[in-house]
This record gives sequence, C-alpha cells and structure tokens, in this order.
Amino acid sequence: MIPEHGGNVRSLAAELGCPTEDIIDMSSNLNPFGPAPGLLDHLQDRLRDIFALPEMNASGMVQDFADFYDLDPARIQAGNGTTQLIDAIPQALTARKALILAPSYSEYARACRMHNLKPGFFTASAQDSFQVDMELFARSVSGYDLVFCCNPNNPTGVLMPRSEILALADEHPRVRFVIDESYLPFVPGAEEETLIHADRPNLFVLNSMSKIFRIPGLRVGFLIGPAKSMPGFASFGQPWSVNALAQAAVRFLLGRQETTRTFLRQTRDLMIQEKERFLEAAAACDALRFFPSETYFVLASVQGTMGVPDICRGLSREKILIRDCGNFEGLPPGFLRISLKTRKQNQELLQKLFTLSKDATPVCSTGSRL
Repeated sequence: MIPEHGGNVRSLAAELGCPTEDIIDMSSNLNPFGPAPGLLDHLQDRLRDIFALPEMNASGMVQDFADFYDLDPARIQAGNGTTQLIDAIPQALTARKALILAPSYSEYARACRMHNLKPGFFTASAQDSFQVDMELFARSVSGYDLVFCCNPNNPTGVLMPRSEILALADEHPRVRFVIDESYLPFVPGAEEETLIHADRPNLFVLNSMSKIFRIPGLRVGFLIGPAKSMPGFASFGQPWSVNALAQAAVRFLLGRQETTRTFLRQTRDLMIQEKERFLEAAAACDALRFFPSETYFVLASVQGTMGVPDICRGLSREKILIRDCGNFEGLPPGFLRISLKTRKQNQELLQKLFTLSKDATPVCSTGSRL
C-alpha cells in the first residue's frame, strides 16, 4: 500500500459536499503561481494527441530538457513522474544496502522495500533545525552502496550545499548517491546549486516538473546520471510511459526558454516575499514552532495542547488542507507541514490557526496585520 501523501482534495470536498475549487490545498507542494502562462491553452489545442500513441521513449521532450539545461541527452531518462524512476533505482543499480537521509519522502523507503531491501536511516535532529552534520553523515554512508537524499529536503526544507555533496560523492566512489532535486527550482540560486551538470559515475539526480509548473496530474520526471548507466534504467521502464499531453506540456515549457526562465524567476521572487511575510506573522503563534526552510513549504512542531490531528481536522472543516507529517520516517510525532500559497490564502490559514489555538490575531512585528 502506498503511504498517505498530501493533496487529498477530492476526498475532503466529497466529505464537505463542496466543489474541489473551494478547498485551499496547503498539504501538497505545488507552485501557487502556476501553471505557466499559455500552457492550458496549448494543451487544449493538443487534445487530439490522445488519439494516437505518444512517442515511445519520449525522446523529443528529453532533447528539449537537454537543450534547456545544456546537457547530453544520453545522460537523461524520462519517466511517468519521479516516483516511477525512484521505483526503478534499487533494481537498476542492483543495490544491496540502502541508506536514506531522514526525515524525508516516504517513497524512497517504499521503493527499497519493494525490491526486498530494508533501508537504513541517517536522521537529522529537530534540535539542530534538521541541519545535516555532513562529517557524521559521511562516516555513516560507509558500508552502503545506495544513498537517497532529497535536496532541498521534504519535509524540512533544508538544503545541503552542492560542494559538500560533491565532496561526499568523491570521497565514496563505490556508493551511488541519488539526489532528489524536485524542490530545487524554488530556491534562489538554483542554477548554481543543481547537481545535474556534475557528471560523476556515482551521482544520479532526480528532477520533477510537477511541483514548479503545477502539473502533478500529468506525471513528468527525469533522472540525470552517467550516460553508461542510462540504458539500464530504460530496461526497467515501460514503453509509452509518458503520456501524450505530458510530452506536449514539457515541449511547450522547455521550448519557450526565455519565457519559462522568467516564470521561474518570478515564482522565486514571489515565494521569498510571501514566506518572509508569513513567518514573521506566524512567530506570534505560541502553539507552533516553525523551522527555517530554503523552499516554499515550512515545517512546524506543535507546542500547545492541541495535537496535529486536531489542527488538521479543525482546518479541514474550514476547507483548508495541511500535511500531517506523522508518516515521515525519522520524524517524531507532533509535526505538520504547510505549503504556502497566495498572500490571501496564507492570511486565511494564519487566522484559522490563531483561532484554533485560541491565540491573538496574527500581527507583524511592525504592528501591521498580515
């Protein structure tokens, strides 16, 4: 059974008897400013593509991805979302012993167990704001042949510096490192932090278009690694695994390079502004402790008498979904994650949180309301 994730909008709408559009989904990490301009109109024009099989190996969108990021297409494998690629990794790399940097996305562990691997965990501590002790982590990877790291991490938002990951990979050449950069496009300076250009024989990078472009229903992901390893991944995939509309979306987005780069820059600028504004106002809520995050979602521990399920239920009655982090391996009970949205929606969430915790109305340190 696949573990519970965020984004259960349809279930909540059915429970409340309201349209799905009435639900504010702050449980799923998607760009509130997406999708990119023109994409929906383009897909409407391409609806007839579903009358024929899509390109079998998605080579057209792989080439567009390679052109956008200046990569060798031989280093790229496309997939039906990063989850499909994650599922293939333990088998394609014939892994015998896997380590996961925790707390983190549950699909890494599920993929290992699916291939009869019992993963180990290196767990960062809330006392250290989930920052990774790279020296201790480096010592821990010895004895493993596969390591999963989400960077920036989900659900903590912690970003490990590119230079430190490269040093780790160089120090342990027999260990294969899988770095999931699904949330990196939201981080300022992402172009300097990405590892997709670091062509190491033991380094594999996951890239998702679902989050930043707000197209999770299309299921689009890429794996970038050493060219000699990619045929092995292809053999564990399925033909026609990326559907026609997903391929059309990718080719539209990556084919309009300057427009798409502008969209990415604008998204980052807006998210920085709204995150700072939200966290400044949220600091007045004694019931929650928010942790530093390099991306657009924030992790919080519950400090008051209310538990996370109580808060989630209370907000769901107000048509707001947030993420109960109870199923993140390595994360103790009492944590929730909020994916920030527009200023109006962030303000509405804070007002409801303060009401639930019987706290004061959120006020910025300047004395102005959020």
